[in-house]
Amino acid sequence: MAKLTLKDVRKSFGAVDVIKGVSLEIQSGEFMVFVGPSGCGKSTLLRLIAGLEDITSGDLNFDDQRVNDLAPSKRGIAMVFQSYALYPHMNVYDNMAFGLKLADTDKTQIRQRVENAAKMLQIEHLLDRLPKQLSGGQRQRVAIGRAIVRNPKVFLFDEPLSNLDAALRVQTRLEIAKLHHDMKDVTMIYVTHDQVEAMTLADRICVLRDGIVEQVGTPMELYETPQSLFVAGFIGSPQMNFVTGELAAAQGAHTLGIRAEHLEIDNENPTWKGKVLHREDLGSDHYVYIDLGTESPLIVRQEGKSNIDVGAELGVSAAAGMIHKFGPDGKPVKS
Repeated sequence: MAKLTLKDVRKSFGAVDVIKGVSLEIQSGEFMVFVGPSGCGKSTLLRLIAGLEDITSGDLNFDDQRVNDLAPSKRGIAMVFQSYALYPHMNVYDNMAFGLKLADTDKTQIRQRVENAAKMLQIEHLLDRLPKQLSGGQRQRVAIGRAIVRNPKVFLFDEPLSNLDAALRVQTRLEIAKLHHDMKDVTMIYVTHDQVEAMTLADRICVLRDGIVEQVGTPMELYETPQSLFVAGFIGSPQMNFVTGELAAAQGAHTLGIRAEHLEIDNENPTWKGKVLHREDLGSDHYVYIDLGTESPLIVRQEGKSNIDVGAELGVSAAAGMIHKFGPDGKPVKS
């Protein structure tokens, strides 16, 4: 197991500051997800932890050891990339065993580790196949298996699902969650721009924006108590509704935030009124998009099927205590 501590870690490429002072503790055995928009620095931060990039300033510790200058091969890490990076001329077994062979590991131990990893990932029947004979999801499982056999203390994932289609993403996400359950003594760090992956996999999420940490917390902490307008809008699907202008000023805020599931159609005692722009029926529930005259339409989530007509005038009310108030600086307004 390994506890990771980052102390004011910074990374610059020439005159460009990419990581601007990140301080963070990742506990032993924790599944930490770095999430944020493209260009926020999450993959760079992962590469600093892996040792694939040099830290410009600050300290990176594994347990109590400073590893800034330690070679990647000495850090006890294994990394799974967005691309599978499998050797096309080697079968699955040899791809998974390659790193162990380079390390002169005993042949019996290599076979045992490869077979155990293959069983864990349910790819025992694929060990004799070449990568070209595998689906995208199977190739990614081989790449994960290649990392497992090294018995790492820290497992790093760099957007491993981004090359998969929607169904395979869900399937492989479940396999990664099971992997975390089965390897409780391994610290896992996972980079994604997909907040659904972050919400479903993480013990804690670190939200990054422009090279700094916006907020760190459990998925529910970020969802229920966002500490900035950015986090409120980034975490959750659909994203939080934002109401600005006079409607927000009337409640003492620059911006109001409200989740779609905390709104309901209410023509008797509405908080707001507007016209229906669009509706989406999803089977078990539906979304209604309502124009309040603000910058973006209000999204209301309702259970069951919709019988609301586009163009209808509707009233909407918010559940008590579920409206978030933000000031002009994007920070929560204290009551």
